[in-house]
Amino acid sequence: MRTVLICDDRRSVREGLRRVMSAVPGVQRIDCVTTADELLSRYARQTADVVFVGTQRAVASGAEAARRLMAAHPRATVMVLGAPDDARSIASAVSGGARGYLRWDSARPELVAALAHSMMSAGTEGRRSASAPGAATDLTEREMQVLRGMSQGKSNGQMGRELFLSEDTVKTHARRLFRKLSAADRAQAVAQGFRRGLVS
Repeated sequence: MRTVLICDDRRSVREGLRRVMSAVPGVQRIDCVTTADELLSRYARQTADVVFVGTQRAVASGAEAARRLMAAHPRATVMVLGAPDDARSIASAVSGGARGYLRWDSARPELVAALAHSMMSAGTEGRRSASAPGAATDLTEREMQVLRGMSQGKSNGQMGRELFLSEDTVKTHARRLFRKLSAADRAQAVAQGFRRGLVS
């Protein structure tokens, strides 16, 4: 049986996540806290298999909270929840050791899949080596340009104008990029990019 710890100051987000995750087979306990200090204190007293941290408001910087937790507990499995175009939070969280980054408004199936995947790999020795910076990825130069644009929060239209490509062509490169990085969306692609050292 697995345990989950949620850190977010928004009651609606905490309750929504609790409802979704309580329906996942194997989840035995779900605890919620509202601040980074509470997160660190609760985890120190009673570890959780997976930790979800929001990046907004009173959690100060959720990414910073995740970094502090990982610094104190390197084996913690942390997922950060935030806006899809928040490249700074993605970079900070992933460089600090977070497993991944999800949109705070992700659909129920995506949240369930992320939790199930995180639970399966929580605590495994191969977690860090599998996602180590610099892991080989056969991205083309165009795909790298699109990934860099995504990491800077640029829209497909903006990237198209800068690269002299149609928006549809940019979308095609983005789809190939997602497939190669095993990413479902921009946030996950950028997270993988930071994790593998492809963008900085």
